[in-house]
Amino acid sequence: MEVLTTAEMERADRLTIAAGTPGFALMLSAGQAVADAARDLADEGPILVIAGPGNNGGDGFVAAAELAAQGREVSVILMCERDALKGDAASAARGWKFPVLPFNPQAIGKPALIIDALFGAGLSRSIDGEARAMIEAINANGAPVLAVDLPSGINGTSAAIMGVAVRATETV
Repeated sequence: MEVLTTAEMERADRLTIAAGTPGFALMLSAGQAVADAARDLADEGPILVIAGPGNNGGDGFVAAAELAAQGREVSVILMCERDALKGDAASAARGWKFPVLPFNPQAIGKPALIIDALFGAGLSRSIDGEARAMIEAINANGAPVLAVDLPSGINGTSAAIMGVAVRATETV
């Protein structure tokens, strides 16, 4: 398996889109891979997706919609208002036909699996405030965690923990 740097992955995405593959098609593919991995990690019980404001959150919405379409009990916590989402992430959120839960650690509950779709590989700032409290609550929950791209809170270029990071069971 070849491992790409953050810059190389961004370039690969740009070139793929420039060659005619819509960015949303890439998001659909990523979300499907996350849904497949989620089924492998938790074959029953409720699944919680914690989505951020960018494309990582969009991947999470795609996975949530796919899992719900397969009859799984799925909830989504969103870090921002739905109408603040842009581009492909906004398109993915439109595919989620259910309410979103408030961005509050108490909303996590007791899922069989948490999907971490909060922050992606481009994270370059330290995690603090509500995001830090959410990551700490994810880590304290005890449910297995499936991270999208890489665990939230890890810098994709340096692998540095940006204040706090999700302890993921598996990453897609």
